[in-house]
Amino acid sequence: MGKHVSIYKFRKEDAIRFAQEQGIQYKVRGNELQLIRCPYCGNRTTDKDTFAINLETGQFLCLRASCMAKGNMLTLAKDFDFNLGTETDEYINWRKRYRDITHYPRPETRTPAVEYMEARGISKAITEKYGITSQKEHAGIIVFPFFDELGKMQFVKYRKADFNKAKGDRNKEWCERDCRPILFGMDQCDVGKSDTLILTEGQIDSLSVAEAGLPNAVSVPTGAKGFTWVPYCWDFITQFKTLIVFGDYERGRISLLEEMSTRFPGTVKHVRAEDYRDCKDANDLLRKYGAEAVRNAVTNAVPVENPRIKPLAAVKRKDWSDVPHFSSGLPSLDKLIGGLYLGQLVILTGQRGLGKSTLASQFGVFSVKAGLRTFFYSGELNDWQLQAWFERQIAGGRYINAVRAKSGYTRYTVNAESERAIVQWYEDRVFIYDNDIARDGEASEEEKLIDTLKQAIRQYDCKVLFIDNLMTAMDDDVRSDVYRLQSQFVKKLAGMAKAYEVLIVLIAHPRKVGRGEDVTFSNDDIAGSGNIPNLADVVLIYQKPTEREAQGLDGIVRKLSVTKNRVNGKDADIYLCFDEASKRIAEEPDALDFTLGWESEQTDPEEDADEPEQLTIPF
Repeated sequence: MGKHVSIYKFRKEDAIRFAQEQGIQYKVRGNELQLIRCPYCGNRTTDKDTFAINLETGQFLCLRASCMAKGNMLTLAKDFDFNLGTETDEYINWRKRYRDITHYPRPETRTPAVEYMEARGISKAITEKYGITSQKEHAGIIVFPFFDELGKMQFVKYRKADFNKAKGDRNKEWCERDCRPILFGMDQCDVGKSDTLILTEGQIDSLSVAEAGLPNAVSVPTGAKGFTWVPYCWDFITQFKTLIVFGDYERGRISLLEEMSTRFPGTVKHVRAEDYRDCKDANDLLRKYGAEAVRNAVTNAVPVENPRIKPLAAVKRKDWSDVPHFSSGLPSLDKLIGGLYLGQLVILTGQRGLGKSTLASQFGVFSVKAGLRTFFYSGELNDWQLQAWFERQIAGGRYINAVRAKSGYTRYTVNAESERAIVQWYEDRVFIYDNDIARDGEASEEEKLIDTLKQAIRQYDCKVLFIDNLMTAMDDDVRSDVYRLQSQFVKKLAGMAKAYEVLIVLIAHPRKVGRGEDVTFSNDDIAGSGNIPNLADVVLIYQKPTEREAQGLDGIVRKLSVTKNRVNGKDADIYLCFDEASKRIAEEPDALDFTLGWESEQTDPEEDADEPEQLTIPF
């Protein structure tokens, strides 16, 4: 199909409809539509799910070595009589047989047509040049013949000059039945004179452009929403490097522009809104302001704005101090990266079982302190476990009771009065992903999570979101390209952080890099796709300090390494203390007893004489 693929724009719905029409069971996995059997080979062995359609590109492939069928949606449309729309269907199969009117002679221009066109600002010379005439039996019906680039008539359109709805007229314009749709004015175009094609909606509009002395003006046969002409004019329009759309301008939009912007392979320009001068179309502009106004409108046409491209000079200046952010609770980290900024994706990785989730949870405590609504996804903790850990970090050591069982196990709980105050402090600002909801069997885990994160942002105004961790957030599918899916998932998170101006903290486990006391980690040790750290704004590695690093540092049991920092590019190691009772992390033992604001109405537990005696857990 080559360059002609541009006549069809892939839609996810077409792939799903294909599976449904073929009666093949399917499921969505990541960005793939996986069919239980291949429509070509039928999976006649015990192999299943070897056939998949990419839901971003429309490309398909059967993985069975004896089949290896591949192609795109146009291939499926051709091979399985699958309809992708009128014009695509016609291009692929050329099923519709149009009447051959190429043998009809060029019509002679009649006086009623000349008079009608002159009333619209079109000269007799242009009217005759384009072969416009009127019906012999009905002088009030104007005839517009459409000639292809070889000068052969392919299509005819009629217009009632004295149309009056009040007198019972039904149609102002209509076409000769069963004629091949092409662009009006093709025979008058010469790419040798100009490599720019001017496209209008109505025939009289293209004639107005020609009247203004501009070459290569054409118009569509059946209005702004009819694109059946594309397959038959594709080779013609692709001769031109530039397309200027001079459609009808109504309610702030230019007809034909959106569709042609995605179809035309070259540069697409459009007439500026101000150059319409409050007119609807080219003919209206010609009659009110003359040929010079039409020429100016075309000359001043500007390229279609790509939302992904903008001038650097147009960027609104902003300093990092202008970006909303909050304290991480670790002064050295704040000094290094400026705090935790909304709009960033932070990857937190490091030694397994050392407390990455705990550190992320403490970041969440400080986001709540900053007044930001916060969302947690945990694929490892039950909701009540996450709640207990989070509340212990909020409470701090002074408001936690330690209960030792006979077995020697110590259980830590927040005292009842403090717990009530703590819940009141965070209850409207912290939300979690409900893992108890049964899976619906259709969307993948990562798709459901992405949708849930968007809802948390849009509906609940969450500004800080934690995902613990990358692997539990994704389905374990051995048939999938896991690294590619991971990269796509993290790319979506990074895009979401910037688009919605939120902070997303993603916990990613490391690969197994060895054993021993002095094992250190780097960005390359993050489990999964090597592209993950490239997508992050900040990468933090949480691990044990080496024996040499820990010497002389009283109470230091953790090391936080900043290994990627887009704020200022600086890397550094920060040494930290950890308190088991409160699960708090700080740079010095004395700093573990920080306050958050909820404590203002609390009684010091050491002075509370009514505190009941703790009981031993009866294990």
